Amino acid sequence: MSKLIRSKWYVPVFLVIQLCTNTAYADTTSSPSLLSEIQHAPNRSESNIARDTYRHPEQTLAFFEIKPDMTAIEIWPGMGWYSEILAPWFKQGGGHFIAAGFPLHLGPKWRQSMAADYKEWLGKSPKYYDQVQTLGFGPPANWKLGKDESADAVMTFRNVHNWVKGGYEQQVFSAMFDVLKSGGILGVTDHRAAAGTDLDTMKKSGYLTEKLVIDLAEQAGFVLEASSEINANALDTMDATSDITLR
Repeated sequence: MSKLIRSKWYVPVFLVIQLCTNTAYADTTSSPSLLSEIQHAPNRSESNIARDTYRHPEQTLAFFEIKPDMTAIEIWPGMGWYSEILAPWFKQGGGHFIAAGFPLHLGPKWRQSMAADYKEWLGKSPKYYDQVQTLGFGPPANWKLGKDESADAVMTFRNVHNWVKGGYEQQVFSAMFDVLKSGGILGVTDHRAAAGTDLDTMKKSGYLTEKLVIDLAEQAGFVLEASSEINANALDTMDATSDITLR
């Protein structure tokens, strides 16, 4: 897990290579009681709540220094993780949550279906999700996340390996850099490959070296600020067929 930042001349962004651990960490979010309450709200499925043990949402968001009054973007979100936590958290915290998913009417049918399903999912629970702004983002040409320097934070969870495999990782990192304000935060989680793993193996397995992800971020203008092992998992086999990798 690592941090990077964006500013006019110096760009912090928080880069997280996320796996799993059973280690307990103290919660340092700005509103721990609110976030804890949201983690157990009726909109969350029991199976997703059970995965909190492995994904440490409070600790991860605290490490990223995410606050619920920010303007924040989640790129390529899924139904459940992390949107079902972030959307009500930002709503109650007075922030602005933007879900940048697949374009609704572009790309292959499976992507369009995922975008439609996500939007339908939001519509079924307006109590929690009625303030979510959706945005189409991705190939072939939707590489804009909003006005330049308009967001406090960008987050994406287990998606960088898809961008690398698709060959458009540079477009995505550049878009994330452009949309962030000076001193803004980029939080990234993904599966970590062993140091020295070659690119072809990374593309096939879905596991990326920290060096590759940090290099991609730095090439876009980001600066690595800190790193963390909150979600490191010593049991991970680094095999895309392993159940452990799905945590």
